[in-house]
Amino acid sequence: PAADEAISAGVAELVEATRAEDGCVAYDAYRSAAVPGVWITVEEWRSQADLDAHLQTALVAKAFEALGPALAGELAIHPLTPA
Repeated sequence: PAADEAISAGVAELVEATRAEDGCVAYDAYRSAAVPGVWITVEEWRSQADLDAHLQTALVAKAFEALGPALAGELAIHPLTPA
């Protein structure tokens, strides 16, 4: 559907711009193959301060405003540590 294409385009724009941010080591986005409307980003940042700065950018605010209503469920952030 057109809505899926718009979301894909918005996510691709977010990924490209985020990868250019200072402190971004890696940033990838995935669409769930099992649950429609679920997207996951896997991010690696140089420091917590860099991630915090990213979350305060106009880019992130714009993405949440544009994409948020089209996504399923609530936003969840899960910091990860190596096993």
